[in-house]
Amino acid sequence: MINRSKTIVKTSIIGILTNFFLVVLKAIIGLVAGSVSIFMDAINNLSDVLSSVVTIVGTKLAQKKPDKEHPYGHGRIEYLTSLFIGIIIVLAGIGAIIESISSIIRGDEPSFDIVWVILIAIAVIVKILLGLYYRYMGKKVNSESLKGSGVDALFDAFLSFGTLVSIIVMLAWNVNIEGYIGSIIGLFMIRSGIGVLIHSMSSIIGERTNKETTEAIKHIIYQDPAVIGAYDLFITNFGPDFGIGSIHIEVNDQLTANELHSITKRLSDRIHERFGIVMTIGIFASNNSNPVIAQIRETIKKEVETSEILKEAHGFYCNQEAKIVTFDVIIDYEEENADKVIKKVKENLTKKYPDYQFYIIKDEDIIE
Repeated sequence: MINRSKTIVKTSIIGILTNFFLVVLKAIIGLVAGSVSIFMDAINNLSDVLSSVVTIVGTKLAQKKPDKEHPYGHGRIEYLTSLFIGIIIVLAGIGAIIESISSIIRGDEPSFDIVWVILIAIAVIVKILLGLYYRYMGKKVNSESLKGSGVDALFDAFLSFGTLVSIIVMLAWNVNIEGYIGSIIGLFMIRSGIGVLIHSMSSIIGERTNKETTEAIKHIIYQDPAVIGAYDLFITNFGPDFGIGSIHIEVNDQLTANELHSITKRLSDRIHERFGIVMTIGIFASNNSNPVIAQIRETIKKEVETSEILKEAHGFYCNQEAKIVTFDVIIDYEEENADKVIKKVKENLTKKYPDYQFYIIKDEDIIE
């Protein structure tokens, strides 16, 4: 099993060493050739070193054990780390634009030769490989910080490629365009940084759980032969590798308390082992004990199916002695007329079964 924290730290250290090498290489070239764009590229790589340091620090802080003030741990610190990296990318982009424009105004004339072309080309290749490595490892261990660093590294490679193009143009036609190239790429860097910021903020606020995870959890649930249906899956993340959730499962209403305990325990253990999610499992009793109840349930199903707004009905239960029927319906977040539709469904059911009271619970569509 992959040690997530060690993998993030190891990847970040590789990034620090690689970027430090590029900082030294580009700083020397920039100073010798008198190139503002190359020297700013070196400064940009220095900001990448800082990003990697921030990632390591954030990962270590996120590993702190839960305490009285933070009973769910410190995993969300990683989201703050990613946020800070986004800020670094934006500031680096702004700095690149300012310095590029200043270079154009000053009319700087750098001096290049073929050696610089070869070295910058090598730097571009190294940065592309580093960006792809960051992105691969970020997806592998689900680290937003590494993913953000990967995006930053690939855009840095793009920036260095622009510098390479400006050198070639300068050597071939004696035309200096490095200031313009730097300004354009600086805008792309800002756009990239804003994207990282938006994604980080979204993670902090609380995102919809991805479809792949929800389907995998439901697959585990449905593999259990005692489960008839699974509904109302809800997950709150307290970091990339820890979350708390709940789900309702529909089971035979004749099961004993001991049997129910055994089912919920084994399912919650399987989910926690695979996803690091502490899952509370509620029970819906499958209620089809006689033809009248089965007919009511089928009528409710048809009512919901004919609606363009209601997505699903579940959690059906009929107390025949008290003449009370309850069930849940799922609606879309953006639907404004849901209450009217639910009221209409209730009226239709009451007309068909005037002796019964219907209680409809409205559920939001919180998962994919």
